[in-house]
Amino acid sequence: MNRFTLAVATAASTLALSTTAFAGDQYIDETGFAVSGYDVVAYFDIEMKPPGQVQTQGVPGDESITADYNGATFAFSTEKNRDKFAADPARYVPQYDGHYAYGVAQGGKVPANPNLWRIVDDKLYLNITDVVVGFWEEDIPGNITLSENNWVSIEEDAASESTIPKFTSEAPKS
Repeated sequence: MNRFTLAVATAASTLALSTTAFAGDQYIDETGFAVSGYDVVAYFDIEMKPPGQVQTQGVPGDESITADYNGATFAFSTEKNRDKFAADPARYVPQYDGHYAYGVAQGGKVPANPNLWRIVDDKLYLNITDVVVGFWEEDIPGNITLSENNWVSIEEDAASESTIPKFTSEAPKS
């Protein structure tokens, strides 16, 4: 491989790995809102617990404080959070269009529970059940690498239309 070909291949690989994971259809559940109506900006203000401990639940958004992004409506608990989101939505949206992170690591798009979350390297990741959180937390960096590699081939697939198991959204509030 000559230097030019190697440089192009390296640049393409870097671009593929650095793209933000939210370009496909956003997962929308029965609430009609992204992330089941929970405030995606609020996760970044909640004190995160270490792996192995249950996270604090997400903050329900308000159905009258919303913003649209990536073909979906996001709800927020405050106008301040909505404005932060509007200024930089890519910073706050969950990875993999709101599908659960370990499922993407396994090669599929499956819905995510907004109360099973973790922020890693300033990115929001959601999962589906307590058991799955355990699998994902056994090797978070390795699972993110698997997810990123798999996302390239499944990103354009249709969003999941499944119901989140053992979860009923308390959001958005009216």
